Amino acid sequence: MNRWLIAGLGTLLQLCLGSVYAWSYFQKPLVEGYGWLNTQVAWTFSFAIGFLGLAAAAGGVLLPKLGPRKLAVTGALLYGAGYLLAALALHLKMLALLWLGYGVIGGIGLGLGYVTPVATVAKWFPDKKGLVTGMVVMGFGFGALLMSKVIAPALDAMFQNQLPFTFAGAGLIVGAIGVAAAAGLRNPPDTPPGSVTLDGLAEIRSRQFGLMWLVFFCNIAAGIAIISFQSPLLQDLWKKVDPAMSPAALAASGATLIAVSSVFNGLGRFFWGGLSDRLGQLTVFRLMLATQVVAFIALMMVGNPWLFGALICYVLLCYGGGFGVMPSFVLNTFGPRLMPVLYGCILTAWSAAGVVGPQVIAWLKDHHGAQASTYAFASGAGLLAIGFLLALFLTAVPRGGKTSGNG
Repeated sequence: MNRWLIAGLGTLLQLCLGSVYAWSYFQKPLVEGYGWLNTQVAWTFSFAIGFLGLAAAAGGVLLPKLGPRKLAVTGALLYGAGYLLAALALHLKMLALLWLGYGVIGGIGLGLGYVTPVATVAKWFPDKKGLVTGMVVMGFGFGALLMSKVIAPALDAMFQNQLPFTFAGAGLIVGAIGVAAAAGLRNPPDTPPGSVTLDGLAEIRSRQFGLMWLVFFCNIAAGIAIISFQSPLLQDLWKKVDPAMSPAALAASGATLIAVSSVFNGLGRFFWGGLSDRLGQLTVFRLMLATQVVAFIALMMVGNPWLFGALICYVLLCYGGGFGVMPSFVLNTFGPRLMPVLYGCILTAWSAAGVVGPQVIAWLKDHHGAQASTYAFASGAGLLAIGFLLALFLTAVPRGGKTSGNG
């Protein structure tokens, strides 16, 4: 089978799964339409990302035994089902069911679906690890563009902004396309049959793995907080600049930022992933973290919505870059045999960050009003600075392959 077809199918599956990044499109309507707090609604997204990482860790263990097709199809089905259960939850006005459906069940589907194409495509491209895994996860970054500017607005118009129907329609669309893409995934023909294995436990306890996990967490937590609230933050800034701006115009500006920043999120995975093949993964991580500290400090002071949007896009470029670089970082550090297990385990950093980032900014918005964004950006700058300092203690990985030791 053509390996570029496998890469294309993996990218298409990630495009469907990446619609989770459009959550801020729904954040404000859910708060205003159902009377729930920002923190309550944000828990839906936090649960989804939290269970994504946990399921990805389990998926990395199961992948050698079950194979990519079964695992990816299961993930796509569960993610689509999460949308459908969310639609039912909104119809019944049951917040707990929204958490269970979209957050828990949808999140498990995300994790199984996410880790599978990344680990699978990496086996097909030993000569272009950073570039091609970056391309595959680029699809995940573009998912927010697909949802916020195409699927959700079309369904809103069709169903007159009735959110239960929008969620149901979105679930059917991303579920069907995701299953079709997942069904075509295959391992390379020379891949021997595998089994469920817990190999890699010693590596998980190593200093190198722990530092990689923490650096990944810092990069994700700062960016995912922005992803979950970028639309409300921009709308709040526009209200200060132009108090006469209509609610429809405010919502449109927020949706546009989600769409544009998702392009940068996607391109970052491809750009930084490809650059890491030349400069090395560790050098690229340090560069992303250091420059984001500057961007977050600038966000604390900016009053121009256009400059605000540009800075958000750069943050998302680096946020996506972490996901583009980490697969090849794990592969080069620990080798192809342990790649599925250890990459899945390192994605638990995404779980932790998915809870911490959105919940901190939601709490700040609920309790600190106009000052919330300043406090949020200051927290992000501090977290990224910690990540940069931790990255200084990581062991560099030769660009050609595995290290001689795990440090």
